[in-house]
Amino acid sequence: MRQAIGVDLGGTKTATALVGADGTLGEISTAPTPSGVGPEAVLDTVASLVAPLLGPDVVGVGIGTAGVVDSTTGRIVSATETFASWVGTDLVAGIRSRLGRGDDFPIEVRNDVDAHALGESWLGAGAGHQSMLMVAVGTGVGGAVILGDKLWTGAHHVAGEMGHVPVPGAHGMRCPCGRPGHLEAVAAGPAIERRYLEVTGEVASGREIMGLATEGDPAAVAVVDAAAEALGRAIAGIVTVLDPSCVVIGGGVAQAGEVWWEPLLRTCRAELVDVLQATQILPARLGTSAALLGAAHTILEGAS
Repeated sequence: MRQAIGVDLGGTKTATALVGADGTLGEISTAPTPSGVGPEAVLDTVASLVAPLLGPDVVGVGIGTAGVVDSTTGRIVSATETFASWVGTDLVAGIRSRLGRGDDFPIEVRNDVDAHALGESWLGAGAGHQSMLMVAVGTGVGGAVILGDKLWTGAHHVAGEMGHVPVPGAHGMRCPCGRPGHLEAVAAGPAIERRYLEVTGEVASGREIMGLATEGDPAAVAVVDAAAEALGRAIAGIVTVLDPSCVVIGGGVAQAGEVWWEPLLRTCRAELVDVLQATQILPARLGTSAALLGAAHTILEGAS
């Protein structure tokens, strides 16, 4: 059976696994990502995880990575400071040379949230939907768009990157991109922790804040509500423009439970016009395996 190697290249950890044409996921191998060292060290790490998986049934390598990716070339065009000197890195050429493979060996590179969306669209909550908005809420807020069963990355490779949408409630709050007032500045995990500290003077993890909110702590409830409501408004705006069949929401913050989901859904539904109320808003189903599956699917789809 045809197989592809999926790679999930994150700022702290890199994971790889074999993925069958039917979506069967093999054993996952991981290693710390030397993101602060530089691109050569990162590429060495990826290649060291990929090489042992190569075999006669492997038809290529799909990589989901942090950063904005030009998927036509496999080159990083924009990135945060997490990855030292990451902008300009050519992942396709770098991995090919380390594996000793020629141009006839397919290597595809996508942004990590795009890979996550492809996985959920293939085998997860978005399966069976021809159009989907993927929303990932964790240390940041990311998004991706599936239209006509295909990933749509836009003219500048950032379609769906909703973390940088200006939203009410984020006024004066500084986004990691350096600009004030963006969604990520109020809705991401670190933003929730930062706001709770400002309100209470107490340091607490996102998990602790969600727990306090579940117990009815007024300060925690207010902070969680503000984050969820800001995200709900942003989702409603994008749904109004794109009219996708479904919205799939994943990431660490999305694991918080009803205390976060209720204000999110309430706010989003309140903003949508009647005809869009049929849009399904669903929790992601594949967890941390989504990006591995989605990255591998970019290879398996082309080899079918």
